[in-house]
Formats: sequence, structure tokens, C-alpha cells
Amino acid sequence: MPEQFILLLIIGISAGILSGLFGIGGGVIIVPALVTLVGFGLREACGISLAALLLPVGLFAVIIFRRAKSIDLRASLFIAIGLLTGVFGGAKLALYFDAGFMKILYGIFLFFIGLRFINPIERIRKLFGKEVKSVIEQETKQIKWNEALLLGVFAGILSGLFGIGGGVIIVPVLVSMMKYDQKVAAGTSLGALLLPVGLPGVMVYLKAGTLSILSAAPVAFGLLLGAYLGAHIAVRVPSKLLKSAYGIFLLFIAIRFVL
Repeated sequence: MPEQFILLLIIGISAGILSGLFGIGGGVIIVPALVTLVGFGLREACGISLAALLLPVGLFAVIIFRRAKSIDLRASLFIAIGLLTGVFGGAKLALYFDAGFMKILYGIFLFFIGLRFINPIERIRKLFGKEVKSVIEQETKQIKWNEALLLGVFAGILSGLFGIGGGVIIVPVLVSMMKYDQKVAAGTSLGALLLPVGLPGVMVYLKAGTLSILSAAPVAFGLLLGAYLGAHIAVRVPSKLLKSAYGIFLLFIAIRFVL
């Protein structure tokens, strides 16, 4: 029906804007929106999300990050290879887990990731006048190929399990452990998600009969438009502000899922 098509398109555009801003695939927005606004079951929503992310929806965003010299293409390649490996196992696990348990598990996971980005301990220390060296001011490490591959596998498992693109894992690890600048981490994550890394997971959902390709199409188109706009905003906003905004965004989604 036309109303559902428009709603799916709006969901895609909204997820795309946040995708371009934060370097996520968009699934962390798509899945909750499909469940709460459209009425899909969690497994169906995960399948639609992964299918929508098969297209290179972040292509224009990656071009913008590339022009701004905010992407590590070498790391993107090895992370993408890892994603392809891990997503199949995650999708298989999703078919066996109870949907209610998956929602709570997903919410708890996002809550801790969000806290890590906001870093309340650092803010309290600053409040009392203690100097804390910003992540952005620290020397950026060059992630090794095997580390990037392992990160991709881990992100792929969670991608297949929860229908996310994997960026919600990739970006925090690159920022927190590898000391990447927030913008570089976002660009690198989107670069890794350009390939159809969710294809093995999509095949699992399709075989299980929990995937609507017609519903995924407008979401994918909206993602393409939104990611372009989000990337334009991201390269103009300070990295520190982006990092805090990302943490708040994750906390909001986490609370919504748990409750």
C-alpha cells in the first residue's frame, strides 16, 4: 500500500542521514523502526534491514569522506572480508534465539556502547578540573590487517544476529581501541559496508521465509539519499561533537529496545 511505501522510504532516509553522520550501516535505526512503526516481527525486520544494506547505499557518502581525507581504505577492505565471514553465523543464530530475548540483549549491548562513547567518567574528571587527554588528541594507531579482519568477523556475527550493518561495532572499536578520529572511523566503516557483506545473512533469512524484498527496496533507496546528506553534515561538524551525539543516539535506541 502507498502509505507503507512512504513510511518505509522515510525510515530509509532517516537511517541514511544517521548512517552518513556516524558511519553506521543504518540497521540500528531500520530494525527498531520497522518493528515499532510498521509492525514487522524482529526477525522479519532484521532480514529487511540486511537486504536494504546489500546495495552500496553509502557510496556517495564514502566519496565525500574520501575527498575530506577521512577514510582508511586498507582497513575498510579487511573489515569487509571479515564481515562477509561473520554475518552468516549471526543470521543462523538469530533463527534460534527467542525474539524477546534478542530485543533485550540488543538493547543492553547498545547501552554499553553508548556509555563508552559519552564517557561519563571523563566528563566527571573534567568537571573537577582534572586534565583528560582527548581521544582526538592522541596519536592514531594504524590497525593491522589481522585486527581489521577479526573486527569484521565480530561485527559480521552481530550484523547477522541483529540485522545491523556492523558500523555500530566497527566505529566504537576504531575510535576507542585504535584511537581513530571519529570522522575517519565513520568513513572507514562506510567503506567496509559498500560491498554486499550481508549477502550470506540475507540468504539465510530468505530461505527461512522471513524476508520481504519489496519492503527492502524503498528502505534501500531512502538510505542512498539520506547517507549523502548525512556525510555532508559530518565533514563539517567537529569530531568531538559527533562522538558525543553518537553516544546519546545509541543510549536512546538502547532504552527503547529494553523497555
